[in-house]
Amino acid sequence: MKIGFEISRSASEQRSGSIENPAVPVSQTTEFMAYFGIGGANLPNVTIDSALTVPAALAAVAFLSRTMATVPLHAYRDTNDGPVKLTGKTAVTIHDAPNDLMGSFKFRQYFWQCVFTGGRGLAWIERNGSVIEALWPMDPRKVSIKRVGFKQVYKFDNKEYPAADVIDIPFMLKDDQVSHRGPIMMASKAIQLALAMNDYGSNFFAGGGVPPLALSGPLPQGAPAMQRAADDVDRAIKFAKDNKSPILPIPAGHELKAVGFDPQKGQMTDARLFQIQEIARAYQMPPVFLQDLSKGTFANVEQQDLHLVKHLISQWAKAFEDEANLKLFGRFKNGRYVEHNLDGLMRGDFKSRIEGIARAIQTAQITPNEGRALENRPKHKNPDADELLVQGATVVLGKQPLKPEPAKPSDDLDGDKNDDQA
Repeated sequence: MKIGFEISRSASEQRSGSIENPAVPVSQTTEFMAYFGIGGANLPNVTIDSALTVPAALAAVAFLSRTMATVPLHAYRDTNDGPVKLTGKTAVTIHDAPNDLMGSFKFRQYFWQCVFTGGRGLAWIERNGSVIEALWPMDPRKVSIKRVGFKQVYKFDNKEYPAADVIDIPFMLKDDQVSHRGPIMMASKAIQLALAMNDYGSNFFAGGGVPPLALSGPLPQGAPAMQRAADDVDRAIKFAKDNKSPILPIPAGHELKAVGFDPQKGQMTDARLFQIQEIARAYQMPPVFLQDLSKGTFANVEQQDLHLVKHLISQWAKAFEDEANLKLFGRFKNGRYVEHNLDGLMRGDFKSRIEGIARAIQTAQITPNEGRALENRPKHKNPDADELLVQGATVVLGKQPLKPEPAKPSDDLDGDKNDDQA
């Protein structure tokens, strides 16, 4: 005996239909995932100009380029008396004005902007024999670089320049040691998300803070009637917004519901804050310099200030110094070199730095001439400047002077003698 139902298919029944929807084939993974809203996001395209519309990216590029342009840069020559600043055209070109059109700050700011946007800074060295006449910035977008054997050539404005005449600072080289990677392209996903949130926020508030809405209730039949109903609601919303009216009339028995996620539930504020931190990571910057003080305290902000100099500014300064020394003076530079003065950034002010040097001299840790060398100043001619000094009240243990004998009391206790003399 059988209990329940027995379902069977006759031998003549055939089914040849496919479970796949021809419009969305399961075999095509991209289309299949996109059918469920996964993948295929229509994010905005990232270019240098569009990336700079993100405040965090703009702040990073502007801050780093201006900081690198502000750090003092001098040319020196090693002598028996210590480093001495160069004079003449070389010193003027490096410290004052690289060419007739740009000062040092303007030239170096543009140079570092190219590094921190497209990923490469280039400058041509104009020479007159062995004399450096000028430095001219080159637009990296218009420069093509090719390497033949161990020689590298830069083609710019239909002219070819040897590598020995071009200062070249890449953000990150590729495996071929010719092409480069830029920070904006490498962080394009993070910047895309920031752009998308900017667009969403601007469109949301440009629409009066009204999100996409759905009208629910007894709706009219037919597509034309539905369109007329939607137009009526749209006009009512615009009328209320234009007249600053808090009341929006809708048909009886109907209800307006927001479509999509609430920005607060979607953690938009937290997400935008996280994008600032992501962009700071791309440049290895402490977030405090992008005005992110969400986790800032008095102590860690000061540490981030030191982190900036030790682990970021000093690295790029070293990269520029090595490249400039090689291209300006050659491998055998005869004691000539360029160098940034980063001491002013280590503690932020001149007073603290000088007090630290003075204390080191007074406690016999360095000589006065060694202290002068820290500021790239020449040695003093006084031979005592090469000796370790201590304060006058400091002596070796066991050699302190004997206490002086106490003064004898005066014989004239009443002071009569003074009166007689008066």
